[in-house]
Amino acid sequence: MFTGIVEDLGVVKSVEKKGTSGRITVESGFGPGALATGDSIAVDGVCLTVVEYRDGLFSAEISGETLGNSTLGGIEVGSRVNLERPLTPSKPLGGHIVTGHIDCTGTIRSRHSSDDGAEFEITVPRASLGLIVHKGSVAVDGVSLTVASLTGDGFRVAVIPHTLKTTTLSLRRVGSRVNIETDIIARYVERLISSYRRTGITQDFLAEHGFLKKD
Repeated sequence: MFTGIVEDLGVVKSVEKKGTSGRITVESGFGPGALATGDSIAVDGVCLTVVEYRDGLFSAEISGETLGNSTLGGIEVGSRVNLERPLTPSKPLGGHIVTGHIDCTGTIRSRHSSDDGAEFEITVPRASLGLIVHKGSVAVDGVSLTVASLTGDGFRVAVIPHTLKTTTLSLRRVGSRVNIETDIIARYVERLISSYRRTGITQDFLAEHGFLKKD
């Protein structure tokens, strides 16, 4: 589990494709003992498992599903990537709860820069639209952001200068693909509601699940 607060910008040193899966090696600024074999790490918002770590370099294997459903499928040597280590009991939850399980990839439709940062408009597949809400949280390439507004086929986010400077969002342009993880709470609510769509949501249902007080 992560927070969406990027700790470091890594550089991809090698990418190997092995059948339908792959392996990536990333150079990071993490010091000795910061990572160990078996640790989780978020790479552009994708939760991966470290299989080797030495001298600031870590390697992780990538499943075929992850390659197909995230931007890691097209990652190249030299690419910069957002890195975050997992949340621990002593680590502040500065962003929001991020699982590292990508819902989809989005496409940047527009970018408007100013002294206050930049505003991005991002389109997403229709299946993910219902999981994104105005003023809700969303992770874009592993960066915790607040949805500024909704569009017919996506959403807009405002990114402050500090976040632009310390993440790969500064490198994203119109047409760039980005990893999208919707709010985990929205996923559970959607799943709960979909289970009862055939019978409808009644007052008894709302009371049973704690949304209304029973008389």
